[in-house]
Amino acid sequence: MEFFDAVVVGGGIVGAATLHALVADAAAPIAPSPLLLEAEPELATHQTGHNSGVIHSGLYYRPGSLKARNCTAGREALYRFCAREGLPHERCGKIVVATAERELPMLAELERRGRENGLRGLQRLDAQAIRRHEPAATGIAGLYVRETGIVDYPAVARRLAERAAERGATIRTGCRFRHVRRERDGLTLETDCGPVRTRLLIGCAGLHSDRLARACGVEPGVRIIPFRGEYYDILPRHHRLVRNLIYPVPDPALPFLGVHFTRMIAGGREAGPNAVLALAREGYRRLRIVPRDLRETLTYPGFWRMSARYWKVGLGEAYRSLSRDAFVRALQRLLPEIRGEHLAAGSAGVRAQAVDRAGRLLDDFHIVSAERMIHVLNAPSPAATAALAIGRRIARQAAEQLAARE
Repeated sequence: MEFFDAVVVGGGIVGAATLHALVADAAAPIAPSPLLLEAEPELATHQTGHNSGVIHSGLYYRPGSLKARNCTAGREALYRFCAREGLPHERCGKIVVATAERELPMLAELERRGRENGLRGLQRLDAQAIRRHEPAATGIAGLYVRETGIVDYPAVARRLAERAAERGATIRTGCRFRHVRRERDGLTLETDCGPVRTRLLIGCAGLHSDRLARACGVEPGVRIIPFRGEYYDILPRHHRLVRNLIYPVPDPALPFLGVHFTRMIAGGREAGPNAVLALAREGYRRLRIVPRDLRETLTYPGFWRMSARYWKVGLGEAYRSLSRDAFVRALQRLLPEIRGEHLAAGSAGVRAQAVDRAGRLLDDFHIVSAERMIHVLNAPSPAATAALAIGRRIARQAAEQLAARE
């Protein structure tokens, strides 16, 4: 039976960054022979592969939170990694636009949070300054955020895995984790590729992170509720409407940023997303239903408590999902010139949103340690931006666990 110092389950960008961190110090790696298991044929297939590619600045997050600390550190580490590796990226900046007086207090709060989180490129904008950055955008006030950028996250995940493999890591795709058995001196994992032994399991399973934890005998205290975000592509002849990134002032009660405009690293332009309940954890298509996934959502008390709290918001998002005209009207708050004929149906992603039994949507990263295990149970945006910092944090926890058992 093969033995590995640590096994990372999940090959998205957080899993790849964690694998990389375990072996990053060639002189003294934390786990000289780690294994990464990915159920899909390729890495970065799910949340990472459906990401809009924004490098977030850290503007939105409560100072002192894991999100704020890891986003700031991870952002700069990501820029350095991409520059060193020659990966396409750009620090292009973005604007956040207030379109109504009621949004001004939250805009001021965003500015305060951004400065406290270390942003040095913030500029307050009036209506004219908004148009200097984005001539087609309209608002009464805004913020320019210099540190925001764009990148190809699947390419980053693949390169992290490649560099880890060069330092001794093993990567197996198309190899699904099945269950774990505790032994006196470690863990035995049953996988589609056969059994393996390890001293430590690290769960980075994203959309299936709570299931992985339960399969390992760890009660996560949350359930993943999948939310699909649907995008429209702006047709190339209308790309002039969006220079870089244009965001609304978000609703502070929700962990979503609202429909916005994004220039992609490959040159395209996206508009969206909305946030609607997905009927499958991998429900990238509107009508895809997986009975087990839907049953787990509908039988979870936290889902109904969440629904009672946010049903009006949910109806609005569902309406925008079904009505292109409603979606366009939401976009026109920021870009009055945009029209339905400027858009084509685009991609969709599914967000793994952890919800507790009280119906609260977890807003921060949630990482749980257990005996010989570390489970990442909530890693929403900006997890991709923060991945290198999250990976280092998990690697430190891994080092502590491994050292305690020597």
